[in-house]
Amino acid sequence: MLPKGGMSYAVMLPPLTFIGDDAALVEAVRAKHPDAATALFDRYARPVRAILLSTLGPDADIPDLVQEVFIRALERIGTLREVDKLSSWLAAIAVFVGRAHVNQRYRRNRLRLHSPELTRTWQLEQPPSDVRRALREAYTILDQLPVDSRMAFVLRYIHGMTVPDAAAACRTSPSTFKRRLNHATEYFLKIARTRPLLMQCLQDGTRWNQQSQT
Repeated sequence: MLPKGGMSYAVMLPPLTFIGDDAALVEAVRAKHPDAATALFDRYARPVRAILLSTLGPDADIPDLVQEVFIRALERIGTLREVDKLSSWLAAIAVFVGRAHVNQRYRRNRLRLHSPELTRTWQLEQPPSDVRRALREAYTILDQLPVDSRMAFVLRYIHGMTVPDAAAACRTSPSTFKRRLNHATEYFLKIARTRPLLMQCLQDGTRWNQQSQT
């Protein structure tokens, strides 16, 4: 209906929120439903970011890497066969993106103890607490590990994944994952024992004590 004077007014309606389980969400994304891509990001941005943060430590590139994960996911959503496993599929993409970034960082900073991004992030913070200093020491040690061993360690002990889930995210067998994890753990503890603050935080933390026994 036109108002008096013949002028029309555009009515701004909020976008419809997508409602449905993961299988329905995958189908909506494939069908290019107008709200599906946003719903995918809203539903999984936080866990994707958590994986990247666990993998990389504090890093200024994490927001861009989160975006990259979802760009890859949208490009490849047609290849997902088990639509009820959307969460683990996105986790695998996040691990792949994080692993590639670690490799890039290694190449760029081979002669440094840790990356400029990590250094800059810590410098921008307030004077660190004991936990922050311990975390910085932990990632300094992890920066010296081969990337596959590093990924096994951070997914298991920092992100808290089970061995089967972490192995699936790394697209490897549980036995291979365990070998990488054992190598990383042995190396990490060897260096960590020389750093009292880090060892104290590890001993005080419930995650390390529980998962290192399973």
